[in-house]
Amino acid sequence: MASLPRLALESTILTHGVPRSAAAELARDLSALCRLNGAQPALVGIFRGRPTAELTEDELTEMLRQSDIAKANTSNLGVLLHRKAHASTTVAATMEIAATAGIRVFATGGIGGVHQGFANHLDISSDLAAFTRFPVAVISSGVKSILDVVSTRELLESLGVPVIGFGTDSFPAFYLRSSRAGVDARFDDVASLAEFVSAELSRTGRGILIVNPIPPADELNPSQFESWLEEARRRIPPGVPGRSATPLLLGGLHEVSAGATLRANLSLIRSNTTLGARLAAALGVSGG
Repeated sequence: MASLPRLALESTILTHGVPRSAAAELARDLSALCRLNGAQPALVGIFRGRPTAELTEDELTEMLRQSDIAKANTSNLGVLLHRKAHASTTVAATMEIAATAGIRVFATGGIGGVHQGFANHLDISSDLAAFTRFPVAVISSGVKSILDVVSTRELLESLGVPVIGFGTDSFPAFYLRSSRAGVDARFDDVASLAEFVSAELSRTGRGILIVNPIPPADELNPSQFESWLEEARRRIPPGVPGRSATPLLLGGLHEVSAGATLRANLSLIRSNTTLGARLAAALGVSGG
């Protein structure tokens, strides 16, 4: 029997995106969703300095026992490999490892982007530049709502990254289904999306961002979310840089929302994993 096409999954969601107590169950859940929708889960991470798209359950368990797990991006990846460290991979590092392994589709929650206050302090995620280097189609619910969504969308355009809406004409903002930004094109069925992705990855050798809004039933109320976000920001000590502030802010949001943002996070990553697996399967069937 032919092996299933692989779908890359990001380990940072497990180590930094949800409470550690929920990580192993979420990993099993996402793996089951992959297989149910025709794809083989490929959990990407750094295990004892080895970059892998095949983290096993035992390896993930060992990583989760470590109190402080580094987050690998494209700038510190080499150092973490050299030091034989455990590390989870951000969107950028996941794209690099997936591309090297020949994996063309990757499902995550939301990509990084331009941080608020950009005019006074340059803070841009390496996720955006990774799309210009690695031929991977990334399924996400847009950009994290805590960032500058419109500026992120503008920078993606400047970098020449195609932004494709699946069932949407609006660029979603993680917990919110829409924003003031749009997409380059809309697709409403997986088969036609797969045809485009196959052709575009081959044509450019660069990445594609496919945005899939959070399911309607799990979208947060925008006004309520803004209130929670203001409170979570007040809890962060002054001077904490963006890379360190983001997990603190997300953790604060989970607390002040009484778990509502965590439930939304879990909903959208499951939805994106389902779509990613369907896309990987369609690409496999088409031979693209």
